[in-house]
Amino acid sequence: MTGPSRSASHSATGRSILIAWALLSAILLASGWNRIAAGQLPDPDDALRLVQLRDLIAGQGWFDTVQHRIDPPGGTPMHWSRLVDIPLLLVALVAGETAALVIVPLLTLGVIVWAVGQLAARSLGPDKVIYACLVSGFLPPLVMQIQPMRIDHHGWQVAMVALAALALTSRYSRRGGIMAGLAMAAGLSISVELLPLSAVFAAVLAWRWWRDPALAGWLAGYLQALALGLAGLFALTRGIGALTPWCDAISPPYLLFFIVVAAGATVAERLRLSGVPALTVVAIGGATGLAVIGWSAPQCLALPFAGLDPLVREYWYIHIAEGQPLWRQSAGQLFVALVPLVAALGACGMLWLRSAPRARMVWAEHAVLVGGAIGLGLVVSRSLGFAAVLAAVPLGWLLAVLLEQARSAAGSSGKLAAVVAIVVLLAPNLPLLIVEKLAPPAQTSAPVKLTDAACNVRARAASLDSLPTGVVFAPLDLGPSLLLESRHAVIATSHHRAETAMADVIAAFIAPPDRARAIIVRHKANYLALCTDLAEARLYARRHPEGLAAALTARRTPDWLEPVERLSTAEFRVYRVRPDGT
Repeated sequence: MTGPSRSASHSATGRSILIAWALLSAILLASGWNRIAAGQLPDPDDALRLVQLRDLIAGQGWFDTVQHRIDPPGGTPMHWSRLVDIPLLLVALVAGETAALVIVPLLTLGVIVWAVGQLAARSLGPDKVIYACLVSGFLPPLVMQIQPMRIDHHGWQVAMVALAALALTSRYSRRGGIMAGLAMAAGLSISVELLPLSAVFAAVLAWRWWRDPALAGWLAGYLQALALGLAGLFALTRGIGALTPWCDAISPPYLLFFIVVAAGATVAERLRLSGVPALTVVAIGGATGLAVIGWSAPQCLALPFAGLDPLVREYWYIHIAEGQPLWRQSAGQLFVALVPLVAALGACGMLWLRSAPRARMVWAEHAVLVGGAIGLGLVVSRSLGFAAVLAAVPLGWLLAVLLEQARSAAGSSGKLAAVVAIVVLLAPNLPLLIVEKLAPPAQTSAPVKLTDAACNVRARAASLDSLPTGVVFAPLDLGPSLLLESRHAVIATSHHRAETAMADVIAAFIAPPDRARAIIVRHKANYLALCTDLAEARLYARRHPEGLAAALTARRTPDWLEPVERLSTAEFRVYRVRPDGT
């Protein structure tokens, strides 16, 4: 491509990316305006992330990631990375907290759209960029992570996956491998949930080495940058003194693993090995790395949450839908999640068939990435966001094909088929919404989401500040709102490092009141708060009608609790704890 034509192509790509980002941002702002105006955070994790940000601004140490108001007096160390706090902190200091809640998710979207657009330009051409970028804003698993007020870390992980995929299209093997490794290092530093997908990227690059020994720099550069990037980000966000072998975040055992694996790939490359010998050395490095983890932190070789307290697993973990396997979701959720992703795999196959022999490998590799991400999403539903961002480029091409078919089809049936396919592709939940609208409303007393609670969690939590500062014994999902809107501490939230305290909260609410009192007093709680219409409280009450949650829901108050009537409503109850029972 000549200089002027290449410049024109870059300009066209840039315009398409900017237009798509502006349009998608406008749609997200318009659809979420009521929630933004009300200051409503989508999830308890977002509330606790904001608590972490406020604590940081108030002077908590950069390397101190303990939430000191969860399970006091010791507090609870969080597995979240400070890396995600950086953009929130910068925007909040310049423009304020509310601006950060809106701007940072849209900046995350901007990174994603830019990466998708550049990837589409390289693999499809500048004329398909706008389609790929727009599609990325219509995929539910992705959109839910980048909506305004969504400040938890998952959106940034999706962005890092998009950047890593873009790096794989570089014309320079080592540079591309290094960029992909750095992107995945950032994603893994945010959360180890990306571990399986980082292995899929490594497998794609190993395949390149297998096909052509001259491409060894891809895998070697990727693994070297991954190891060094993780070590550097660990020092930046955790501190060199953070030696606790945590398994839910990058910690020394994982760093040793990646260093050993990178060393194996480096040796194989320096010896100019190829084929079976090269990959054997890399595999030996991987096996040695696993042995290092087994020696230093054998618990990290187990499945995540394998050793979780049985009570916490039964009443909390299996009810966190986004952390459960996709096959445990409803048929409608399966349809909405999988139809676009399966279509993306089909589009990769069609592009493979239509491409020249040398270009076919691009789509074969991309199909492996999409398929690997779908596999991860089948096991952990939340991870479908990674599959969605990887699916955006082939889906953008498919959208362009369908639009052309709708425009040029000779008969009305062909046009209708193309339009239906586009609707299913961009709005797979639309058929389900139509069915819900047409079906008669069912009479149900099902528990509601935290954001829809009649007890108005945010306002009620703030009202507790009229009480002397103390410790509130409350259900897990209520805890982040209490921390965010009041000065009080709580016993536990829905965050697994406080596993023992979580088990105590659950045990107290399902135990008969006299046994619950002993647990609550042991934690030196001053108050008890309960939202009776939320799923968590309903679960406790339904399964244990003799328990404390059931008693309080039925307004049967034990004598060791004193109702605070001026702060209570029909759904939100506040009590003072009488330690002596009088």
